[in-house]
Amino acid sequence: MLLDKVFQPFIEETPICVMARAVLQRLLDPKQIDHLFTRNARSQYTHELLFSSLVDLMSRVVIGQEPSVYAAYRKLEHLLPVSDQSIYNKLQHIELPVAAALVNDSALRVEPVIQALKATLPPLVPGYRVRFLDGNHLAATEHRLKELRCTWAAPLPGTVLAVLDQELRTVTDVLLTEDGHAQERSLLEHVIPLVDRNDIWVADRNFCTLNLLTGIADHQGFFAIRQHGQLEGELLGERVCKGRCETGHVYEQRLRLCTQHGRILAVRRVTIILDKPTRDGDTEIHILTNLSAKKVSALKIAAVYRQRWTIEGLFFEVEQTLSCEINTLCYPKAALFAFCLGLVVSNAVALIKAALRAKHGREKVQQSLSAYYLVLEIQQTYRGMMVAIPPPHWKIFETLSGSDFAAVLQELAEHVALDRYRKTRRGPKKPPPQKKRYKNGEHIATAKVLADRQKR
Repeated sequence: MLLDKVFQPFIEETPICVMARAVLQRLLDPKQIDHLFTRNARSQYTHELLFSSLVDLMSRVVIGQEPSVYAAYRKLEHLLPVSDQSIYNKLQHIELPVAAALVNDSALRVEPVIQALKATLPPLVPGYRVRFLDGNHLAATEHRLKELRCTWAAPLPGTVLAVLDQELRTVTDVLLTEDGHAQERSLLEHVIPLVDRNDIWVADRNFCTLNLLTGIADHQGFFAIRQHGQLEGELLGERVCKGRCETGHVYEQRLRLCTQHGRILAVRRVTIILDKPTRDGDTEIHILTNLSAKKVSALKIAAVYRQRWTIEGLFFEVEQTLSCEINTLCYPKAALFAFCLGLVVSNAVALIKAALRAKHGREKVQQSLSAYYLVLEIQQTYRGMMVAIPPPHWKIFETLSGSDFAAVLQELAEHVALDRYRKTRRGPKKPPPQKKRYKNGEHIATAKVLADRQKR
């Protein structure tokens, strides 16, 4: 073991917390963070307050170590050369490219360690890299700004598009806008430069535009995107049944799309006739793809698209288990910066899960590990551990090579009892009962309701 003996009690009792702090120390290395700011900042500058100090403060709030920005400032006040108002001013003006670069940099630093652990997930389509694309409108903030105090309307601080790597389970890129009303499609022109050869981009119908489909094809990439009702083309030949998937029968048909400039894009349209309608009442869905039928079957396309929920699940985990949507941060740049820090922590959790997969097996970790209980333990024990183990002891994780760091994580993973973090299984959902019409001012005494239950 490369670690000092001071770590041993926590390795025995709360190895997950040690792993989390080690990974964050590596991803949020102050020197690297300040260099990242210098490379990506366009108008902001550092005078007295380093960007790394701001990241350290906000990361404490995001992981739940502190309940608010001000509470975190009070704990670090003796280390910061500026007032609390200066902290808020800095947050209000964090440039979006800087926030986005934090996420991208964390993914780049996590990847070689996961590769060294040999813990990447099996590719959904061998020979291709699957990338999931989805958007998220940040939750409404409080009406703290003077201009917002005279309206009941919910203040929306911005919109995020995120790209998830299927094999690594890390968010590799984010696209940000301060306009809370902006449609996800308004950011699609920035997605096309991210496409690499042999990528398969999987997304819902909101992202199904001719510009995106042709842009992906032009970059020698591929797509499996649900067809939007407004994107029409010319169907060719008969629809042919290709078998059955988990949710229904699968059919395939050729479709020819024509752009405004007369360009023809020939695609396959994979149709799934659903056993049960979707929440929107759809009985069938159409998936457009430019993958070769000889290499990737219609059934495989349907299976790949069904995994699209992975990124939605990640957004849910980030929102529910981390404090990255802080409703007191009313300025859009501050809110988007906090959300990006949440995605950085999510990438840290992805590395922890990879280490656990390497030691305990992929199936066991994927089926039983709960991110909620994982993060809960980190929140409960993090503060005490940081008091017992001073910051200088954690510096070792900044300088370890990727292979050495992977070895440390794997050794720490040996001490993790997965049963402590197992998922709680719930039964099938029941349809909600029909409620009586609400009368204005009506109340119900719960004790009387329970008393009536006992009489039955």
